[in-house]
Amino acid sequence: MADAEKAAKVLQALTAAEHEPAPVALPMLNALVGLAQPDGEQPLEIEEARSSAFMAICEIGKALHRGQSADHLWQTAIDATERWKSLAG
Repeated sequence: MADAEKAAKVLQALTAAEHEPAPVALPMLNALVGLAQPDGEQPLEIEEARSSAFMAICEIGKALHRGQSADHLWQTAIDATERWKSLAG
């Protein structure tokens, strides 16, 4: 699966998980881990965008796991994923 496809799937999952309670959103976010793997060698800009998206997603997961509000983190992750998608597309 190409990076653009991975980014699209991640974006779709993020927007779906954003409005779910933590017990539902956490497994949705955990399922994205496999999509963090690059498809071969990519330009540095795409690798950085992919890494930024997944770091932002990890921050959401940590907050949800700790029972903290993640409201302020969702848009950062969505923006980072959209950037990854546009660069990979």
